[in-house]
Amino acid sequence: MINLAELEVLNLLHIMQVEQKKGEEGVMASERESFDLSGPLHLTYVLWDNPYHRMSVAACLVQGVYILERDRQEKREGSDALAPPWWKFFHFQLLRPLVDDVDSSIFGAIYEFKPPSSQSNDTLYRSPRYVIAFRGTLTKAHSVSRDVELDIHFIRQGLHQTSRSNIAIQAVRNTVATVGDSNVWLAGHSLGSAMAMLTGKTMAKNGMFIESFLFNPPFVSAPLEKIKDERVKHGIRFAGSVITAGLTLAMKAKQPKDLSLDPFTALSAWVPCLFVNPSDHICSEYMGYFEHRRKMEDIGAGVIERLATQNSLGGLLMSAFGKESEPLHLIPSASLTVNATPASDFKEAHGIHQWWKPDLRLEYKVYNYK
Repeated sequence: MINLAELEVLNLLHIMQVEQKKGEEGVMASERESFDLSGPLHLTYVLWDNPYHRMSVAACLVQGVYILERDRQEKREGSDALAPPWWKFFHFQLLRPLVDDVDSSIFGAIYEFKPPSSQSNDTLYRSPRYVIAFRGTLTKAHSVSRDVELDIHFIRQGLHQTSRSNIAIQAVRNTVATVGDSNVWLAGHSLGSAMAMLTGKTMAKNGMFIESFLFNPPFVSAPLEKIKDERVKHGIRFAGSVITAGLTLAMKAKQPKDLSLDPFTALSAWVPCLFVNPSDHICSEYMGYFEHRRKMEDIGAGVIERLATQNSLGGLLMSAFGKESEPLHLIPSASLTVNATPASDFKEAHGIHQWWKPDLRLEYKVYNYK
């Protein structure tokens, strides 16, 4: 059974597909896919300690995965392939693509950073050795069926039970085992950011904290950020927190006591970088999620919110029926970057291209709760 929040997210996915098709009618697809026409050509020298530079490079590597799959679908090879400039411009090499075992689509890629020995750059110590990136949903006949299936798995908090997630997690584990977690970045957009979130959380639970760049990460919730009246919005969130906390306590009372470290608390040391746009209702709830936690702490209701932010109503109901769930959007810490630059439409607000544009109005805030 799909709840109202799930229906809202499915509706937004449909809007996203419609908007993408509209964009294809107005602009040649190859224009958006060409680095020379759409990429950040202004980033000729990367300062690896510069947040905008790091964000832009990570976003371009995610775009590289999108175009890898488009090259495969369009049978573009050799000099006709459009994907390589998206990573070669920044001195990365494609180590290997990650391929879905169901539809053979490319959903991810492992890149290795190979800076030229002649390049003098005092910030190279902040660069990654490897980046593992994941694309989001592609509304093309060759891959849309599998992608939408995974979107639904995410909405139903079951992405961790899919074969694609197993491939992703294994690839990250193998890379980290070889070079260590401090030398690896994770990056993803939309569905791909959910995959990166799942992978990052899995590694963090085992004490490995990977630097992560999550663009437009989906948040399964009714879009409360659309509500303009702050009192109404806070009232709805407060009621939801009380109900969720109450159900959590009721569920815990029926379970045997577990003396091991709470996995949610163990996650607090992992601070993924989340990049959201207020006009993108697929991801904008992260703004309210963290701010509500702060407000609840301020009014002395932190205990209620600590319980509420560790669980989702959907996950609690699934647990009551003996079903396993993994609400990926529930995390205790994040470095949140909000793109306050006005977006012309939903397609632009949810798109990956926004994150390497120059002259962005960006707002930064770090949240860390236990």
